Amino acid sequence: MKALPCALLLAAALMADAAAQPAASPPGPVVFLDQGWTPAERAWYYQVSQGSAVMSYDLFMNLEVAGSQELFRSDANSDRFGLIAQPADPQSNPDALPIGLSKTIVKKKGSSVEDVQIGLTCAACHNAQLNYQGKRIRIDGGVANTFDMMGYVNALDDAMQATLADKQKFDRLATRLGAMSADAKAELGKRFEREAVPIRDYRTRTLATPIAWGPSRIDAISAIVNRLLAIETRIPQNTSTPLAPTKPPFLWNAPHGSWTQWRASQQDPINRNLVESMGVYLPMNLHAKSPQEGLFESNAALLNLQQIENQLTRLAPPKWPEEIFGRIDRQKAAAGKALFATHCASCHNAWPYTWTAPNKYGKRFLEVGVVPQKYVGTDPGQFDNLRPYAITGNLAPYLPESFKDKEIIPTGALYLITQKLVLDKALSELKLDEQQTINLHGYRELPPARQTQDVYKAAPRDGVWATPPFMHNGSVPNLYEMLIPASERTKKFYVGREFDPVKVGLDTSGKSGTFLLDTSLRGNSNGGHSFEKGPLGNGIIGPLLTEPQRWALVEYLKSIPEEPGRVTPFGGPANAVTGTSKWSRN
Repeated sequence: MKALPCALLLAAALMADAAAQPAASPPGPVVFLDQGWTPAERAWYYQVSQGSAVMSYDLFMNLEVAGSQELFRSDANSDRFGLIAQPADPQSNPDALPIGLSKTIVKKKGSSVEDVQIGLTCAACHNAQLNYQGKRIRIDGGVANTFDMMGYVNALDDAMQATLADKQKFDRLATRLGAMSADAKAELGKRFEREAVPIRDYRTRTLATPIAWGPSRIDAISAIVNRLLAIETRIPQNTSTPLAPTKPPFLWNAPHGSWTQWRASQQDPINRNLVESMGVYLPMNLHAKSPQEGLFESNAALLNLQQIENQLTRLAPPKWPEEIFGRIDRQKAAAGKALFATHCASCHNAWPYTWTAPNKYGKRFLEVGVVPQKYVGTDPGQFDNLRPYAITGNLAPYLPESFKDKEIIPTGALYLITQKLVLDKALSELKLDEQQTINLHGYRELPPARQTQDVYKAAPRDGVWATPPFMHNGSVPNLYEMLIPASERTKKFYVGREFDPVKVGLDTSGKSGTFLLDTSLRGNSNGGHSFEKGPLGNGIIGPLLTEPQRWALVEYLKSIPEEPGRVTPFGGPANAVTGTSKWSRN
C-alpha cells in the first residue's frame, strides 16, 4: 500500500481523539415509544446483517483498544463513539453487541466454509437515542445523533495498529483466542496482518479528509464511490475527498415516498439499500479480470434488505412523549399548523398526505417535495464533491456501449454502472419469480426516473422533532434556529447528547458532547432555508417570522404525529388525495 503523508495520518488520528465522547455513567431505563413495531421486530432490526463484513468476529470480540487493555467491543468503548449499548438477548443478540453491529456470514466461493465476521447494520446510522434528565428515549429508524462513524473507524484502525506494534497486546489477544503454540501464534499473526490492511485502507483512503465529520454525520456518497471505484477496483487514482457530510435521514415513511435520499436520487429500494451497504464494508469483487473469475460478485444480502424494507413500511413516526418532555400547548400548536400550511406545506407534505396516481402495480406513493438547491440555498457540497472523471480499469470491457472500452469516463456514470452490475449479479443468483422481483423493487416501475437538476428532498415533518441536528448536513442544532434568518444561526456549536425540549434539538453547551461543529468549513454550511425579508429564492424560503410565530411553528412540529403508532398505509389509502408539491416536478 502506498504510504500517505505523515501529516494526513496524524490528522486522522487526532480526529479520532477529538471525536471520542467521554463515557458517562449509565442513565435510567430505556423508554420505547409506540412506533408500530413489536419488541421482536425492533430487536431483529437492531442486529440483522445487511451483508457488511468489517473483520473476523473472533478478532473483533477480543481486540483491545489502543493505549489500554480495555476490549474494543466493551460497552464503555461503544458509548465513547455513540453506539447504543444493550444487554445480551439469547435469541437476537447473545453476545450483547451494541445496536448497529451484527454477526455476518461470508460464504467462500466454491467452498462450504463460512467466514464469521462483524459488520455494520442499517441501525448503526438509522436509530437514535435522546437523553434527557437521566431518561433514554429510543427513536427507531431515527437519525443516529450520537454515532461518530469516522471516529469509530479511526479508533478501530488505531487498535489494530497498536496490536501489530505491541507484542504484549498481541500475546494477550492470542491467549484469549487459545493460540498458545508458536505455530498457532504465527498463523494468527499472519491473519491479523491481512485483516489490518482493509481497516487501514478504509481509514486512509475511503475516509481520508482534513475535516472531521463528527457525530451524526457521514459523507455517504464519497464513501460508497471510493469503495466501489478506488478500493475494490484497486485504482487509488479514483479516490475523492469526503468533504460533504450529511446526516443519515430518518426512515419512517421512506418506503412510501416518491423519492428518497437527500438529493432525491432514488426510487428503487433494493438498489438504494444495497448501495448503502457497499459503503460500509460489503465484500465485493471489482478487481478480477472477468465475471468468470469472480468480477461483480459480492456478499449482497438482498433478502435481508428486502425484509428490512418491508418492516420499515410498518414503522410509525414517533409521537412527542409529553410525560417526559412536557405538555404541548394545543392552542399554540393550532396557530403553528396554520402557519405551516401557509409557509411550509407547498414543499413538505402533511398528513393525511397527497399521493401520486396509482402506478401499473396499483401502488400510490407519498408525494415528496423536491426543491432546487439554488432555491433553498442549503450547502451544495454533495453535488460537486466527486472527482469529475474516473479510470475504468478492468471494468472497461463490461460497460454499456456508450462507455465500453473507454479508459476514463465521468465518475458519476461509472459509479451508477458499477453498482448496477453488482446488483444484477446478486439478483441473477436469487432466481426470483416475477412477483418476488416486483416486491424486491418496492413495486416501483423500472427503470426509475432521474432528476434533471440538483435538488433536495422535502419530506413530511411528522416526527421531525426527534431527529436533531437539522438540515441535511446536521448544521443547525434545533428547530427554533430553522425558523430564523440564516445569518443569525449559531456558527459553531457542540454536538451534545442531551436533548433540548424547549428549542427542540441538541444541547450545545459542551457538557454532554465535546465535538465542536464549525459551519464555516466546507460541507458544513448552515445557510439557506431562511425565513427573512426579501424575495423568495436564493436561500430565502419564507418571510421574516415574529417570535410568537416561530414558537407556534415549533409547537406544531412537536405535536405531529398527533397519535402514537400511526403507520402510513403502504401503497396509499383507498381515498388518497392525488396531488403534487410546488417542486415535485422539475
